[in-house]
Amino acid sequence: MHRRIAVLMGGVSAEREVSLKSGKGIAEALRQKGHEVHEVDIAEESIVPVVAVKPELAFIALHGRFGEDGGIQGLLEEAGIAYTGSDPQASRAGMDKMASKCFFITHDVPTPPFRLVTAAQSWEKVEAAIEEIGLPLIVKPLRQGSSYGVSLAKTGEQVATGLAEALKYGQHALLERFIPGREFTVGVFDQAALPVIELRHSHQIFDFNAKYTDRGTERIAHPEIPREVAEKLQELALAAHRALGCRHFSRVDLMLENDGCPYVLEVNTIPGFTEKSLFPLAAREAGIPFADLCERIVDLALTPVAPGVEV
Repeated sequence: MHRRIAVLMGGVSAEREVSLKSGKGIAEALRQKGHEVHEVDIAEESIVPVVAVKPELAFIALHGRFGEDGGIQGLLEEAGIAYTGSDPQASRAGMDKMASKCFFITHDVPTPPFRLVTAAQSWEKVEAAIEEIGLPLIVKPLRQGSSYGVSLAKTGEQVATGLAEALKYGQHALLERFIPGREFTVGVFDQAALPVIELRHSHQIFDFNAKYTDRGTERIAHPEIPREVAEKLQELALAAHRALGCRHFSRVDLMLENDGCPYVLEVNTIPGFTEKSLFPLAAREAGIPFADLCERIVDLALTPVAPGVEV
């Protein structure tokens, strides 16, 4: 069935350029499937241009603030417009790294030890947090994606520098224990885990440059790990997705420590849909071409869910 679909892209966050690429790819895929597609560039925190299109569905390809934080989802619900991806509550939980950690802990999903830091905290309290976690550690903005503002700190001075950068994106940041080991990501689609993807790069951490500009970064499908380890990573990804109450799809980032212990880092409720993006790659490995993936997401978003049925 052909639908009138608004693809929401751009947005107001630091991830605007990535979002535009995601949106363009989705729009082209849905046109290939015969849908009437309207590309809507969200330039402010408003859905007025979406309402003007009168779509049957809003396909959200927005990353970061007013995309993954539940803001636009809440407005679309108020306007009675169906949309793809997670609801406002799950979106907020996924975007807020502190909230995500709390949900992980509540649902017994292993995640690296962490401490919350605020811009108003004294350095003495930051030093106490560093002491509790131990160096090296990762410094992260509380609500940001695409690894903007993320850094690896091996000394107190590097923590201070990292916090100065992370706090450009808000008044809170997270200090998280650095997990030495191999990095993986697992997509979740329609309540099933997709094949495991390993990330190999020459950077100290999988930062923005490693994700989007370094041609040497490898995205390895079906990596060389024991079958039981791959299944454990998939199991944890699905558990993290469900812990936050996500629906339709997500992408879960994990670390496998050198001693074999797995940890969930975070859940991306609207992962990238660019030519370099990991979620579409995992779907292709599961036998779902990009255009089919986009159309199946549309179908999921427009399928009524019976009361009591887990989504």
